[in-house]
Amino acid sequence: MKPKSQIVNLPVYKPGKPIEEVKRELGLEQVIKLASNENPYGSSPAALEAITRELVNVSIYPDGSSTELTEVLANHLSVEPSNLIFGCGSDEIIALITRAFFLPGDENIMADQTFSVYKSNADIEGAVSIEVPLKDGTHDLTSMMAQINDKTKAVWVCNPNNPTGTIISEQELTAFMDRVPSHVMVVLDEAYYEFVTDEAYPQSVPMIERYPNLVILRTFSKIYGLASLRIGYGIARPEVIDLINRVREPFNTSRFGQAAAKAALEDQAFVQECAERNAVEREYLQNEFTRLALPFFPSQGNFIMVDLDMPSATAFQSLLKQGIIVRPGFHVYPTYIRVSVGTSEQNRAFVTALENTLAEKAVARP
Repeated sequence: MKPKSQIVNLPVYKPGKPIEEVKRELGLEQVIKLASNENPYGSSPAALEAITRELVNVSIYPDGSSTELTEVLANHLSVEPSNLIFGCGSDEIIALITRAFFLPGDENIMADQTFSVYKSNADIEGAVSIEVPLKDGTHDLTSMMAQINDKTKAVWVCNPNNPTGTIISEQELTAFMDRVPSHVMVVLDEAYYEFVTDEAYPQSVPMIERYPNLVILRTFSKIYGLASLRIGYGIARPEVIDLINRVREPFNTSRFGQAAAKAALEDQAFVQECAERNAVEREYLQNEFTRLALPFFPSQGNFIMVDLDMPSATAFQSLLKQGIIVRPGFHVYPTYIRVSVGTSEQNRAFVTALENTLAEKAVARP
């Protein structure tokens, strides 16, 4: 059996190390996972109740069109149902976009340190990825614009950017969109939209009326706390949604995901509480990094990328032995780790472990 040549050396995505695996490997009873940007406060009680109610329907296929959820979300966003598509996480929407639009040899543009799934899906379709260096950890839209040509199919903009947590402003985005040719899709990945507190951040949904080539991605995995149910969505003009829908597999979201997402949307008080608590704890961690003289990218997400001035794998192992899981391994920033913002208790445990790791580094150096 001969596979596509472009997938032979394709790296396999590595998720954050599971808590159970760390406990088993290191014999630890208490482990804190701050690696996958999950909601440490769980999910809305209303979502859990909705899942329980759906158990009686476990033998029945889900609604392939997510009709009820579409109506609730359309009302929440003030858009039409035809502006929406759902996927098995926003990851699947990324895959569907590349499946629907990319041909071998097409070009797509992204930052050199951003969500890896853009490039991996482009690679699968045989497209050429142009990686533009971040500028101070932020998308350099001017340089990205300069790379657009007749072969360009899409530009990926992760806002806030994963893993740096930085944002581009509404003014910057609008100026960029005004210059992008109409044949180029701009995919604005807003997985961490609800965590942003900076008033300069774009309110992007109304922009789809002005820009037919804009596609917005969001998810229920992060602030809504439904990561295990894998449900995300895209927002775009109806004609774009229709094309993406043509390559979507039937029943790609579960009954449980749809029911939980619908209930979660109706509990915005929970979302607001999580956003407020995240902002407080994010500031705490950034203040601690400042106290420890550790450079970091000011974040608008529920994670922070911080420079420990040592190989990230070394820092990862030191923290792991203390029962703290973080995310290492960023090729552009080899001495940085990304740490998710946890609860107050989790964050303080992380800082204590981090101080131990820094002390180990100081002793190891002559």
